[in-house]
Amino acid sequence: MHARHPTPDKEQISLLEPFDRLGLDRIQLVATPSQAQDALTELSGAPVLGFDTESKPTFFKDQVSEGPHIVQLATLHKAWVFQLHDMDCRAVVGRLLTLSGVVKAGFGLGDDRKRIIGKLGVEPVDVLELNTVFRDRGYRKDMGVKGAVAVLFNRRFIKSRKATTSNWASPRLSEAQLVYAANDAYAAARVYHALGLG
Repeated sequence: MHARHPTPDKEQISLLEPFDRLGLDRIQLVATPSQAQDALTELSGAPVLGFDTESKPTFFKDQVSEGPHIVQLATLHKAWVFQLHDMDCRAVVGRLLTLSGVVKAGFGLGDDRKRIIGKLGVEPVDVLELNTVFRDRGYRKDMGVKGAVAVLFNRRFIKSRKATTSNWASPRLSEAQLVYAANDAYAAARVYHALGLG
C-alpha cells in the first residue's frame, strides 16, 4: 500500500508557471480522407498515444449528447485532432483506437469510451485511465490533467472555459479549439511517460 500523497489545490496550482503547450505548428487537423490516411500512417507506429475526445455541450436535462464530435490523439511531439463528420475520418479513428499493443492514455475516459462505442461502433482497446495510476500510487481519487501536470512537472495546465463549452460539432474549429483539444491529449502523453510507464 502506497502512502497517501497530497495533491496541490487550485490556489497552489495557480502560482505555477504555465505548462509548455503544443502550438499550431505541431497540431494536425484531420477532416478529409487524405488527411486521415496520413494520420493513420504517422500514428500506427506509436507505442503510446495521449487520448481524449470532445463533444458539443448539452444544455438541457435529459438532452442526449451526439458526441464525440472530435477525437484527439497525440505523441510527445505532435497532436492530431480528428473531426468525425467524414466517414473516412471515423473509420481511421476506429482503426487507431482498436490497434492492439498501442496504449491510449488519458483522463476521465469512462464517458469517452461509452460514446465512442455508440458513435463509431468500436470498443477501444488498451485504454489506460491515468487517474487509476495515480490512485494506485497513493493520490486522491481523481487527479485530472491539471493535478497531474502540477505534481509531475510543477507546471500549471491552462484550460480555457470558453473552449471547454464551445461547439465541438462545428465544421470549422477555431485555433483556440484546436490548441485546447490537442493539448489535452498531448498532456496525457507527457504524463504517461513522466510516470515511467513507457
